[in-house]
Amino acid sequence: MSVTLALLLASAPRDLVQAPLAPAPLHVQVPTPGSPPSGASKQISRPPLPSFAPELADQPRVTGPDGWKQLSRREALAALARSQPTSRQRARWDYATSLIAEERYADALGVLDVMLRDDRDLALVANFQLARGITKAALNRGAEALAALDREELVHNSEACFWRARVHAHAGRTKDALREISCARAVVPGRPGSQKVPFLVEAAEVALAEGYPELALNWLRGAPDADPAANIVRGRAHAALKQFGEARIRLGRAERAGRDAIRYRAQLVLIEMAVEQGSMEMAEARRRIDHIRFVWRGGRVEEQALRLGYRLAKKADDTRGALAAGATLIRYFELGSELPSLLAEVQSYLASLLAVESRTPLAEAAGLFWDYRDLAPAGGEGDRLVARLADRLQGEGLYARAAELLEHQLRHRALDVAQGPLSVRVATLHILAGRADRALAAIHDTEGTIFPQPMLWDRARIEAVALHQNGETEEALAVLEGVPAASGLRAELLWKRRDWRRLVTESRTDLPRGGALSEVQQATVLRFAIALCMLGRDSELGALRGRYRAAFADLPTAPVFDMLTDGTAGVDPDRLSRAMSAIPTASPAGPFADLLEVAPLTEQRG
Repeated sequence: MSVTLALLLASAPRDLVQAPLAPAPLHVQVPTPGSPPSGASKQISRPPLPSFAPELADQPRVTGPDGWKQLSRREALAALARSQPTSRQRARWDYATSLIAEERYADALGVLDVMLRDDRDLALVANFQLARGITKAALNRGAEALAALDREELVHNSEACFWRARVHAHAGRTKDALREISCARAVVPGRPGSQKVPFLVEAAEVALAEGYPELALNWLRGAPDADPAANIVRGRAHAALKQFGEARIRLGRAERAGRDAIRYRAQLVLIEMAVEQGSMEMAEARRRIDHIRFVWRGGRVEEQALRLGYRLAKKADDTRGALAAGATLIRYFELGSELPSLLAEVQSYLASLLAVESRTPLAEAAGLFWDYRDLAPAGGEGDRLVARLADRLQGEGLYARAAELLEHQLRHRALDVAQGPLSVRVATLHILAGRADRALAAIHDTEGTIFPQPMLWDRARIEAVALHQNGETEEALAVLEGVPAASGLRAELLWKRRDWRRLVTESRTDLPRGGALSEVQQATVLRFAIALCMLGRDSELGALRGRYRAAFADLPTAPVFDMLTDGTAGVDPDRLSRAMSAIPTASPAGPFADLLEVAPLTEQRG
């Protein structure tokens, strides 16, 4: 078999490629002197195949399952093996349709992809797109299937309607599915049982979801009477019509005859019926639902159990139970058109549990939000919910939890300029929690955003505090260079470093100009005096004494001021120590003063 033929048959199943075929022409390549060995890597090129799109467009439209049964797969593969370039695409098409007829959809899609690669115009042919749409629908690639099947030429094509209906039904788009089901009615009777019965069950479920139980029962007349999946839907339809005896019989038959998944689904419907009729207590029903969820995970069983658990939790006014069941449904199952309404309900339950007036303990409320943070309301409502919870945590001194809450908001919800004030608050909370490194990360990780100049200055001030708490005071002072209203913070950092020379330079412009002195102003003057004492600048101390002696005269700090400025403190360490301890605790750092006093986390633990 030539290399070219092997490449053309690469998507064919191995058992059929190796099946006995009529002799095909062999292409033997005779080596020439100097040619590379047979195993050497080489580029294989072949001329383009003639376009098959016009020929396929002239063929009758496929409108039902019989359109795919032209040749058997073995005959089609044999024809492909003997094909010439002029007939190769036709042979591929016959092979692909034989695979569709045998429901070997993955193999068929592989052949169709090879055809499309060699002739892009095939994408414009209705029969070709119908074939691709069917294979993708059967492989649960719904969006891609609809892209192929939603063509003007296929709108009223019963075969396309059949598969579009299945795609919509699987995605929970019941209204769209119901519309397509009516169009697909003509091709249902002639289908193989492997397609017919699942379609009838899906059609009945769609009708039931839309509130038409009689229509559901009508669709199921074509399904076998003993089919367990059909009997579950029959039981649900009879229950919707208040025909509970018939419903119990159908569900009991499904429970007896079906495998585990069918059995559990039947049990869930029976539980719901029992609760509705008052023959089972709510607590017992929920216990049984939890047991089914414990022994069976995933698929329709868990989805049905969650849906029933959600309805019963709502009926029992169990907000937390409804929140848990609804959140699991949203996260792990395809809900289709139900998603917006269910998400809104779940968000309202979360908001009610986190409300200030709720009885949920604060630490528990924070845990709830963290568990369901991906379902928090979007926009301003969600921001306010997070902000209120963070305020409560901060008020109780739970700084780390408040910071983590807002940090999630900062990294996953806040956009652009909104990151500015939020990053400052997150950094502040991390500093209060003794985690200066996390505070710096909150600032540095949002540096890519362009902020207004005032916001840049706010971020610089809190970054300087974090740097100081992280043991990088020199870097903190550098960050504050040129930042307005930062002289008090710089003076505080220099005071803590005992950098007397720079403290004198920094504080000189902040000395009060006269009048009554506040505690902060008193501290500024006294710190300035101590720095002068430590530098031995007696003449400047004398000038300071003359400037502020009257202002300190009636203040409790007057003795300290006199002691520092009488010209002898610079040579008496004991007097200087007493003076430093007598300075008012008010700090020129303003709102940053308390942050600078927080011990790092390692010290707190020690």
